[in-house]
Amino acid sequence: MKNIIQLFVLALLFIAVSCSGQTETQKIDFETVCNPMDISYQWTLNPPNGREGADPSIVLYKGSYYLFVSVSKGYWYSEDLKDWHLIKTDAIPTNSYAPSIVVIDDALYYITSTGKPGKIYKSTDPKNAKWEAVADEFQYSWDPFLFLDDDKKLYQTWGCSDRDPMEGVELDYHNNFKPVGKKVNLLEQNRKEYGWDNRGEYNTNYDHNAAIEGTWINKYKGKYYLQYATPGTQFRSYADAVYISDNPLGPYTIAKHNPFSYKPGGFATGAGHGSTFKDKNGNYWHFATVSISVRHRFERRLAMFPVFFDEEDNMWCDTRFGDYPMIIPNKKIESSAEIFPGWMLLSYNKKVSVSSADEMYPAYDLNDEDIRTAWSAKTGNDSEWASIDLGETCNINAIQVNFAERNTNGYQERSDKHVHKYIIEGSNNNKEWKILVDKSENKTDNSHVYLQLEQTEHYRYVRIKNIQVPSGNFALAGFRIFGKGNGKAPEMVSLFDVRRNAVNRKTARVKWKSVEGATGYNVRFGYAPDRLYNVYTVYDDNNVDVNVLNTNLDYYFAIEAFNENGISEMTKPEKIVREFTAHQ
Repeated sequence: MKNIIQLFVLALLFIAVSCSGQTETQKIDFETVCNPMDISYQWTLNPPNGREGADPSIVLYKGSYYLFVSVSKGYWYSEDLKDWHLIKTDAIPTNSYAPSIVVIDDALYYITSTGKPGKIYKSTDPKNAKWEAVADEFQYSWDPFLFLDDDKKLYQTWGCSDRDPMEGVELDYHNNFKPVGKKVNLLEQNRKEYGWDNRGEYNTNYDHNAAIEGTWINKYKGKYYLQYATPGTQFRSYADAVYISDNPLGPYTIAKHNPFSYKPGGFATGAGHGSTFKDKNGNYWHFATVSISVRHRFERRLAMFPVFFDEEDNMWCDTRFGDYPMIIPNKKIESSAEIFPGWMLLSYNKKVSVSSADEMYPAYDLNDEDIRTAWSAKTGNDSEWASIDLGETCNINAIQVNFAERNTNGYQERSDKHVHKYIIEGSNNNKEWKILVDKSENKTDNSHVYLQLEQTEHYRYVRIKNIQVPSGNFALAGFRIFGKGNGKAPEMVSLFDVRRNAVNRKTARVKWKSVEGATGYNVRFGYAPDRLYNVYTVYDDNNVDVNVLNTNLDYYFAIEAFNENGISEMTKPEKIVREFTAHQ
């Protein structure tokens, strides 16, 4: 009888723990990152004040990754693609735009954008910022790119215009980097046939050319993949497209899969003007530019996405859940499934409590998954705070703090005095709190701070308390909490309708029946049913227009729903056969 009672009590305890959502605390034994990248972005030199970081150029050199960014007053290196170390220097013009870096004969060579003759710089010790000028009268161009082929021939490509084509030429780096032969046209924008080359926030400005820029070349299995950015850095639709050739200077033809990197929906939007490279394990990555463009047009950030080549040698960039946590792999991977930890967004549109709120920056903008909106407290005092009620006790693995820096002075130099100091706490009763993250002695001025917890925590309420702001108000563009809820993933979408514009074949109109319990949807599409490489993420809605199609191709579409508990099964990919009529 005694044993039966003990078993009954244990059963009750098990049920109680299960119903409360509590699980055994587990240590997290892998490293993750989350976009936008968590680095110290430089403040602009002139008003309006705001940070920017864009146009990344990255290489692997002597076992370390080196990252060069527009208007950065320095550059970064990393050993693991997670922790980035800033090297401040005036030895090279790092406050210019669109830098390019290439490894030649065991040395780094650096150039940047300018419309007049300038210098090429060389370094064999970049960690100590030791550079020397090696070409004093090099004819620079806007958005230059240097590409060294396997046969040791060097090429330069360039272009940044809504009128002129992308161009290229061979260079003789043994002879002061002088051109070899004549320059050639590589590609031009084509807004009449390619939807991604239409300007506008969502590619709907049909009367003006796209601003094409930022070339980059990768070689894979003997083919050259020429990437370029379009249609403009200030748009959510900012993307990279790709052409393919058998020669570095062409002729190039459009790839079937385009845009190559595309992320118009979600929190961190835009995936343009990037660089694609291979890491130490043989994995390819695309570092790209995220658009904010609130304080000024060039208010931008960086993001990184995995890249793959399929059986048809399509190069494609996976931006699905591209602003959720992902694992940095320590081996060669075959798909993004290997680096997606399954941590879902717990905080979207959950109940928010704040210490105060400016009427122009309301509390609900704290967790609306829009990097361009923000909650702002009325002051920057240490009495300001914000709290999110997750609705139930959840498994919490990571937190991202995106500072809006409202009324913050634009600091021309990074300093440990110009930082945010704060703590993040968890609670299950909204009364007793445990510190999850202590940044009360913070000394870095990173504005998109990603915080992976050492172990899974179990809380319903998560609160961030201000201690110090650099200046201005305590303000957040996003307080994002990742982990797993205790419910079920949403059911598969049952009604899904896609129709192509009969007049403007660049557009497909997508509608679906909302799924109970879903917080968002991934509309997936491509030119074949097993090539659904492009993704359009939509929150809290049941329709979207996709305006980036190639008029010369047929397309297949599918959709999946997701929430804080997981992801639904994807619908069967269907070819678009129906049309709607609307003039562009």
